[in-house]
Amino acid sequence: MREGRILFMDQQKGILLESGTNELEIVEFGIGNNKFGINVIKVKEIINPVPVTKVPHSHHYIEGIIELRGEILPVVDVAKALNFPPSDNPAGDKFIVAEFNKQKIVFHVHAVTQIHRISWKQIEKPSQMYQGLESQIIGVVKLNGQMILLLDFEKMIVDINPESGINVNQVKKLGKRERSNKKLVVAEDSPLLRKLLHDTLAEAGYENIEFFENGEDALRYLQSIVETGRSIESDVQLVITDIEMPQMDGHHLTKRIREDDRLNKLPIIIFSSLITDDLRHKGEMVGATAQVSKPEIGELVKKIDENIL
Repeated sequence: MREGRILFMDQQKGILLESGTNELEIVEFGIGNNKFGINVIKVKEIINPVPVTKVPHSHHYIEGIIELRGEILPVVDVAKALNFPPSDNPAGDKFIVAEFNKQKIVFHVHAVTQIHRISWKQIEKPSQMYQGLESQIIGVVKLNGQMILLLDFEKMIVDINPESGINVNQVKKLGKRERSNKKLVVAEDSPLLRKLLHDTLAEAGYENIEFFENGEDALRYLQSIVETGRSIESDVQLVITDIEMPQMDGHHLTKRIREDDRLNKLPIIIFSSLITDDLRHKGEMVGATAQVSKPEIGELVKKIDENIL
């Protein structure tokens, strides 16, 4: 990948990032000898390192702050977050400027090599042998005889600032409610977020929830209901989906539900860190009923209340 500043914003309008194709592009980067990946959708630009101002008593993952075109942005040392040694060649390091969860963050990595276009089908869920609730890995891609690990950047940020995660207090402010007769289907690949969603939605009165690790399993479940001849709304009253999931992403799941006459009455709320002003049109294109940015659980509950069958 060429040196200097590389912009990604214009690609959001391009065909490579068309909605609902179940494909994505990943930026491959290196930490030590390991290959990692980040979804291009999260990447605003890639720059050469600039001087970092240290911040006293900050989290040990935080290298400091930089000023980029008038904005003050935190710099996360990804090697430190992964418990890897520092770079052998600091002159070749790169800063990945990313945006998700409605915030901009700079990730300091050791190298940026190339961009791959792949299908979510190519991404394997990490095995339970090495992926527990605390794992930093959300998927594994085998390409050209090598493994690229997709990192859970959202979790990395919550580790640094727990207040940036899902907060049950947002739901408690809504008061006592009774919604337990309503059935929700939730597609979310993160074990930690599935648990948080279970707890917070139960607090909101939604106790009847069927969770799935990816869009493919959720779609199969919905199809199994209507294949018995039952109407979907008698069993499920609303679908919540993440966007980034192995096997089938949330945009493709939404598109498939909307294309199926037996399922298309279902309200679908996309709940993702990728809901930004630049990207909201992607969910609209595939027919999402509503879109809520993580971690705004209070807003999610309001949208459920407004749209549930």
